[in-house]
Order: sequence, then structure tokens, then C-alpha cells
Amino acid sequence: MSRVQGVIAVAVVAVAAWLSASCGGGDGGSESASTTTPGGVVNPAATAAALTEAQLTNGIGPVTKVDLGELDDAMAARGHDVFSLKCAACHKMAERYVGPPLGQVLSRHTPEYVMNMILNPAEMVEKHPVVRDLLAQFMTPMPNQQLTSDEARLVLEYLRSAQVPADSATAGK
Repeated sequence: MSRVQGVIAVAVVAVAAWLSASCGGGDGGSESASTTTPGGVVNPAATAAALTEAQLTNGIGPVTKVDLGELDDAMAARGHDVFSLKCAACHKMAERYVGPPLGQVLSRHTPEYVMNMILNPAEMVEKHPVVRDLLAQFMTPMPNQQLTSDEARLVLEYLRSAQVPADSATAGK
């Protein structure tokens, strides 16, 4: 067998294994009550049902309340620096890139949600239905950039300062 045929055979076996695992099995009656199917695939409807209203609104993570006052320009400037270093490779304000545009993110999500997405992206991707929809749309999960809560708050302040008008942003499209 040639090397190419070997690679193709391995790929076919891997796809077949993935398909058989994702199709699951079981009795079909208990899947809707579980957050994962027997094949280990996340059931989005069950996952959303397992979240509290607060988690659906504010995300899943350590942030439960953000007190916003007047925009702090110094914080926003520091947040721009963090954003440029940790976020700008995937996010732009008014255009789709690797990830969704963030120019209107605060008109769609609470500050708590935004900070929890920054601080806890893996669990948000795993459990939050809105984030799972974004993953399906953008095909790239947000990596954990290991920001501290203080750095995430700086990025939030930058995002507050950099919001763009609705007609300028593609709002995730």
C-alpha cells in the first residue's frame, strides 16, 4: 500500500469512528434529559435547559456582577493594550475575522457575559447555547488567553469605549 493510500485509509477509519461515536446509540428516550448523548456529543437543548437564567444572561464563570460607572479613559487605554496583545489576532470591531466582530458586543450581551467569555471560554463553549451557535458559525473556539480578572475588566472598558454604530458593524455575520 502506498503512503497516500495509507493516509486515506487512516482518515476513513477516523471519520467512521467519529460518525459512529457521534451517532450514539442507547434507547433514544433519555438523551433529551442529558447534556451529552451516549456518543459524547453535547446536546445543546439539554445544556441550555441545565443553565440558570442568570447563566444564560451573564455567562458561566467567576463574574456575577460588574459595576460600571462613567467610562474610564485610562482603563480603556490600558484595555486597548491588552486587547491588542491578546484579542486582536482574532477579533476586529466592525468586521468578521477569525472570531465575531466586537464593536456591538455590549449591545447584545451583558458586561458579566463578556468578562465570563474572556475568563472562562472553554466552559462557555461547552455549555452556553449562544456560544455554541457562534462556534458553529465561526468554526474556531475561543482560546483561553489566561487573562486575570483585572485584565478582563480593562478589556471590557476598552470594548465600552470602542463600540461602533449598528450600520458599521456586521454584528457577528
